[in-house]
Amino acid sequence: MPETSALSPRILQPGDLDPNWRWDRHIPALGHTAVDFERRVDHDRLRRYRLSRARQALKNSPCGALILFDVNNIRYVSGTKIGEWERDKMCRFALLAGDEEPWVWDFGSAAVHHREYCDWLNPDHCLAGVVGMRGTIPPSFGLMKRYAEEIASLIRKAGVGDMPVGLDYAETAMMFELQQAGLDIVDGQQVMLDAREIKNVDEIHLLNQAASMVDGVYHMIWEEMKPGVRENDIVAMANKMLYEMGSDDVEAINAIAGERCNPHPHNFTDRYFRPGDQAFFDILQSYQGYRTCYYRTFNVGRSTPAQRDAYVKCRDWLDAAIALIKPGVGTDVVARAFPEAHEFGFPDELSAFGLQFGHGLGLALHERPIISRVVSLENPMEIQTGMVFALETYCPATDGYSAARIEEEVVVTDKGCQVISLFPAEELPIANRY
Repeated sequence: MPETSALSPRILQPGDLDPNWRWDRHIPALGHTAVDFERRVDHDRLRRYRLSRARQALKNSPCGALILFDVNNIRYVSGTKIGEWERDKMCRFALLAGDEEPWVWDFGSAAVHHREYCDWLNPDHCLAGVVGMRGTIPPSFGLMKRYAEEIASLIRKAGVGDMPVGLDYAETAMMFELQQAGLDIVDGQQVMLDAREIKNVDEIHLLNQAASMVDGVYHMIWEEMKPGVRENDIVAMANKMLYEMGSDDVEAINAIAGERCNPHPHNFTDRYFRPGDQAFFDILQSYQGYRTCYYRTFNVGRSTPAQRDAYVKCRDWLDAAIALIKPGVGTDVVARAFPEAHEFGFPDELSAFGLQFGHGLGLALHERPIISRVVSLENPMEIQTGMVFALETYCPATDGYSAARIEEEVVVTDKGCQVISLFPAEELPIANRY
């Protein structure tokens, strides 16, 4: 295979950790294709930054190596991805040991593909491998033992065999085999989340592009909501539109209308929209791995005072939280801006978990920081420049069944934050007004 100078992880430079932010300029959402006349997403810079962040997080931890089964972590470290079907299989794995280049064990021919097309990886480190596939290959068949011993050997060869080894997650039997191979297994997911919580310019660009796709889907929904259309019709149209726009995964679309709004069921059904319905949607999809979580509420044709009051209150709670976002603020401060559970009809904070909420966005739907009255008041995290997260609020209406739900995605800049979810939500949108 011919050598290229596009990227060599073997010679990562300290400058690769530079996030290259330009807060004096508008956050871009440029076209999706590569062109020679505009500097768009720089994928080489993106991969170098992510690997450098992972190496730095590893060095800052007690661990000498990281074993990764979480496909988001594997993508972050190695820049490999083999389709959304991988997500629940637990069949791919990677190793970052000491100062060695990443190792990737992938699904049969995918490893051959990586050697051919992923020139930022050492081709000798792209290996075919499979372990349990959620138990369908029993531990007694010996694959887990074989790969556990291979991984342990590579860790010792890297000179870090006497240090704890971080494991993000794995099948229970695989974790036992790694321990049997002599490794001191500890929690590695926190190390990887340390790395992933600050985004560079390219990650922010991709998150903004993903949000811009949902802007367009919400305009379509606003046009299509009318009697005779069902919640699942909107879900189908949104899926089609997103995949045509270039989404690589429509993780879920929640569509909730009418009497299903309160309490929030987090799903969709075949219910037909009716005149006067309040309805809200959440679109969770990814573009090049980078995800959205983006709620909007609409009314069909007309609205009632109770529905409008719920929307105003929901918006006010959200705006109060957004106004607090800036570097150095604790997540406990933001969580206190959310109403207590009993103020919107729930018996306790756990029953209302996720309704007044904030969570990081990146390669996963839920990254750091998490903002909730359940966990943030006693365990605050510092909000930092370069974080990207979603803030979402929910308010039931006094009619007993309607409710408003709004969510905004924000990028933390050097002085505050910038909202990147742009479909208008300052006032309750009425679709196909009568």
